[in-house]
Amino acid sequence: MLKTRVFNTNQTYNKDSELDMIKNEKCAAYYAPWKYMINRIGANDIIFLYSNGKGIIARGIATGITKITDHEGNPAEEHYMNLKEFQVLGDPLPKNEITRIVGHDIFCAQTKFLLSYKNGNDLWEEITKKYI
Repeated sequence: MLKTRVFNTNQTYNKDSELDMIKNEKCAAYYAPWKYMINRIGANDIIFLYSNGKGIIARGIATGITKITDHEGNPAEEHYMNLKEFQVLGDPLPKNEITRIVGHDIFCAQTKFLLSYKNGNDLWEEITKKYI
């Protein structure tokens, strides 16, 4: 079953991670246990990148192929997945708008959170209409 996943870009702990995700059109997580969240992403899941204080800043569709690389000199501490149909939003979709669209409050401080596939489609459509 397809899912919608929102990944926090990790700005609190690593200022370079957000730019790396945007530049390389990927979602990523670092160190255990968070890095293993990438391994659970299925092919064609909807992925949104969320930046604290801004909102959703990019979107894409998961390839389903987890890749592993070193992070900050530590072997195999970054798990990532490239995203198809990757797009950076012209303006971020702020948290209050996300809440309005999905119909409930969301907790964005964690590395990753799930939304229903319907909520993901609703967000995708809103972004297409107003933020690309």
